[in-house]
Amino acid sequence: MAKKRVAVLTSGGDAQGMNAAVRAIVRTALERGVEVCAIFEGYQGMVEGGERIRKMNWNSVGGILQFGGTVIGTARSKEFMTREGRRQAARNLIEHGIDGIIVIGGDGSLTGANIFREEWSSLVAELVQNGDISADVAQQHARLSIVGLIGSIDNDFHGTDMTIGADTALHRITEAVDAITSTAASHQRTFIVKVMGRNCGYLALMGALASGADWVLIPEAPPDVDNWEDVMAERLKAGRKAGRRDSIVILAEGAQDRHGKYIGSSHVQKALEERLGEEVRITVLGHIQRGGRPSAFDRNLGTLMGYEAVETLLAARPEDGLVVIGIKNNRMTHLPLMESVLKTQAVATAISEKDYERAISLRSSSFSDAFKTLRTMIRALPHPIEAGRKRYRIGVLNAGAPAPGMNTASRAAIRFGLDQGHSMIGIHNGFEGLANGEVKELNWMSVSGWASMGGSVLGTNRKVPGGKDFYEMARVIEDNRIDALLCIGGWTAYEAVHAMMLNRSNFPAFNLPMTCLPASINNNLPGSEFSIGADTALNSIVDAVDKIKMSAGATRRCFVVEVMGHHCGYLAAMGGMATGAERVYIHEDGVALKDLQRDVEMLSSGFQAGKRLGLMIRNEYANPIYTTAFMCALFEEEGHNLFDVRPAILGHLQQGGDPSPFDRIQASHFAHLCMESLIQECSQSGTRVSFMGMQDGNIQFHDMQDFERMVDTDHQRPREQWWLDLRNLASMLAQHGPSQL
Repeated sequence: MAKKRVAVLTSGGDAQGMNAAVRAIVRTALERGVEVCAIFEGYQGMVEGGERIRKMNWNSVGGILQFGGTVIGTARSKEFMTREGRRQAARNLIEHGIDGIIVIGGDGSLTGANIFREEWSSLVAELVQNGDISADVAQQHARLSIVGLIGSIDNDFHGTDMTIGADTALHRITEAVDAITSTAASHQRTFIVKVMGRNCGYLALMGALASGADWVLIPEAPPDVDNWEDVMAERLKAGRKAGRRDSIVILAEGAQDRHGKYIGSSHVQKALEERLGEEVRITVLGHIQRGGRPSAFDRNLGTLMGYEAVETLLAARPEDGLVVIGIKNNRMTHLPLMESVLKTQAVATAISEKDYERAISLRSSSFSDAFKTLRTMIRALPHPIEAGRKRYRIGVLNAGAPAPGMNTASRAAIRFGLDQGHSMIGIHNGFEGLANGEVKELNWMSVSGWASMGGSVLGTNRKVPGGKDFYEMARVIEDNRIDALLCIGGWTAYEAVHAMMLNRSNFPAFNLPMTCLPASINNNLPGSEFSIGADTALNSIVDAVDKIKMSAGATRRCFVVEVMGHHCGYLAAMGGMATGAERVYIHEDGVALKDLQRDVEMLSSGFQAGKRLGLMIRNEYANPIYTTAFMCALFEEEGHNLFDVRPAILGHLQQGGDPSPFDRIQASHFAHLCMESLIQECSQSGTRVSFMGMQDGNIQFHDMQDFERMVDTDHQRPREQWWLDLRNLASMLAQHGPSQL
């Protein structure tokens, strides 16, 4: 019996992360004992056949994780849109013995795949009738299974939280706007930044939220007044009057007014120049949003989706419809294609019918939440304080090691509180600063520019208060009449707030609502699958390792890269998946001498076979004896001059730099929800102490009483860590060949 054979193709517009998906598909299929082909140049290659359909081996997809675009190419195919073209495509698939295909593309590409699948039986019958194939061959290929992956930077497909490429496109947008903001501020100038998104304002909306822009125009929520140009100009003028030196307007390419009239960048430019009396510049980002190296998120998303696509394809039954792999609540999910396509198209229909409330409702909950948050963030000044409204004094502090996104969260919390009419108290230098009375009331412009800044403007430290610190902190809380406390930070922050809760009987001032917002690059906090800063740190690791791989590959060298994380292996494990590391050492798995012996043999055999690069990633606390230096010395000695070995300790660069778009967006969202919770608790005269986070896609506030129950105190990490289930997948994809062939 012939071995099963599947194929992969990329179609439509390219999206960063497609290569990660192709790599995962090829290697997973080979690991499962299935032959795999790549169809080059998308559907056009399927129609042309011949050399466009090539058998792949394990090394065919080596070293492609860090590349943008798609190494197997993509093309628009007019021929495939005809029945004659699809019949020729069917013949080519049958000639290559292909039983199933995985299509990576947008909704148009996947709709084409669905038509192809529905026509398959009749196409095969026509091939028999025309004498192109025999009846026996037709019987062997009576069914074609298809699974789809969404590759689209617009993130416009219904049913999945993210599509491959969207996160990287946001990286390009925020990097560009950050750069433009600095020159705009230098000249006190207004810039219009036009981004992609024909019928979807996701990139514009999230880009505006992440970059701290002053105005945004998206197709789902056009300006609600006819004189929107006047309103926009007045808002920008008010921002300048309040102290801003720059004005940034982000425009989605599909933006329109409430009557359905297209809003172009030239129109916005002219309107602002007339009303502001100054020169206004336009920057059209264009295809830069599609290009370049994929982010860590897109590499891992493509990897997970590619693996799931193969598993789904191999398990497909004749009665199954075309399934699309998506991600929902941080887990892979299966979507019925046409139902999702129809709901995706329903957004465009709602926009064309000017039913904008419906258009927003059809988007994901994160879209509507971000829109709500942005409406507050882009105000020039907070709403006037309502007469008679109860006002609270809410303290905000950062604690623990610095994490990129702390400033973004602080800015969002402070502005949301001010917009609700409350007084916001900035506490400098963490709990030590609280004890020393380093507090200051903040206003709207106090946090201007914080959205994109790394580090902590408020200042932070790792001191856990104790002894007389509690007395000093209680006195400062009482003297400043602080009604609630928001603590943005990591393990130290949680320990400190927990200690304050336990000392309430001795210090009545601690009987106030307190909540912790998770911010730690280690991603080691209970109650949340993601903490602010971890995505930025992961991208810093990926950027550094990409450069290391270039150096190592030129000189036949193995690098042992040490990353942070304390006793939590999240950064090492996810960094290993995103970079294609051959081995990841984490404390959760432990490291034994037999493991190192096996790895020496693996490296030696690989370099003897002609490989030029070895990459191992080690968590800093993986093992106290088998240190990075020890591993390097062992590999060098046992390598017997086959290869050099070098250490790369990435250190504090993982804590530095501007926060990634993911961290900025999450920080703003988390801060908004924390403030809502604290304000509600104050209004009810409550004193609940909590820590918040996202689990299974849902925001939850956990009682601080549960903190010790949910953590491994000795190793400062949660008892349950969702990412541990991904270790075997990353290890399988990084090995030198399928273990079962």
